[in-house]
Amino acid sequence: MTATAMATEPATGPVLLDALNNLTNRADDVITRLRATVFAPGVEKIVDTRFPISKAAEMVGRTPEAIRQAEAEGRLPAPRMTEIFGSRPRRAEGDPPIVLAVQNFKGGVGKSTLTCHIAQYLALKGYRVAIIDCDSQASSTTVFGFNPDIDIDDDDTLLPFFEHGGAPTLDYAIRPTAWAGIDLIPANLGLYQAEYEAAARMKGRPELLDRLRDGIAGIADRYDVVLLDPPPALGMISLAVLRAANALLIPTPPSTVDFASTAHFLRMIVDTVQVLDQYGLNKNGFEFLRVVATKVDEGKSAHIQIREMMAAVFGSDMLTNSLLDSAEIDNANVQLRTVYEVASGGRVHERCRNNLDRLNSEIEILIRKAWPSHRAELRRLGVG
Repeated sequence: MTATAMATEPATGPVLLDALNNLTNRADDVITRLRATVFAPGVEKIVDTRFPISKAAEMVGRTPEAIRQAEAEGRLPAPRMTEIFGSRPRRAEGDPPIVLAVQNFKGGVGKSTLTCHIAQYLALKGYRVAIIDCDSQASSTTVFGFNPDIDIDDDDTLLPFFEHGGAPTLDYAIRPTAWAGIDLIPANLGLYQAEYEAAARMKGRPELLDRLRDGIAGIADRYDVVLLDPPPALGMISLAVLRAANALLIPTPPSTVDFASTAHFLRMIVDTVQVLDQYGLNKNGFEFLRVVATKVDEGKSAHIQIREMMAAVFGSDMLTNSLLDSAEIDNANVQLRTVYEVASGGRVHERCRNNLDRLNSEIEILIRKAWPSHRAELRRLGVG
């Protein structure tokens, strides 16, 4: 059934609750059908990502010959390649887990797209990754194969953790994903209630902003990197994310409006930290903070000019690589997937993936620079 065939006569006059409910049900039906098609033959997402042997060798830091030898000797179960070779550059004891927020108070800047691709890139490199979806729109939850309206109950999200007398730890919400090495704390629309819960409890108790930070501290030792995907708004959850993170990426598309929004976001961070300092909630600082240009179309001179302006303004606090606008990302989104989950479709796909790899490699180096055990190796490689 097509979307046109499903549509009914448009509502006229005051739109009543029944009309809104009808729209909601029709939209839910389309999402359910799409999900069943994308994740066929079952409702669970299956990741069957394959790589040429040269790419697989590069990922684990071995030669193609070593991969072939391991395969010939029967030592190479496909999902366990990085474990077999033991080449994962994980943090050592004493290295801080990186709690990385991909945050901007403006929506539509590529926040969730960036979060999901960073997570999968790191997992492919063998890192242990957790994603905490803090956004009631639940984009990251959906990309990782869960239907927020069907698979995720309110009690599966952060909501019970923010409720009065709620869950003491975040363990209840952690679930594995179809990606080896990536766990998820999911979100759904009900998570928005956490904004009201937190606001109601905050009066006279600013220390409650650190509840998320404390919860993450209770699980972070299991992971190398914890990624936070916060809502695109200045609210209690966003402030809690800022308090919890020890690293920050600020995605910014190359437009005057988005640049201005990022400038306001930075000012809000400064103002918020100063206010919280007055209540004794001192921020320890970030291991790194970087602006990253997103949705860049290098065929548009205006995008290039604004990106150059951003680079001049932010200098070394801006990533060298940008997230380029690509039809491959859009095509993957239609399938509720990422570029890393889609089989190579030729040169356009390869260019998009190479861009993602360069961008994520730059982020990976920043992560490793925060780990004392990696600094000598990074200096030897000339990137320390």
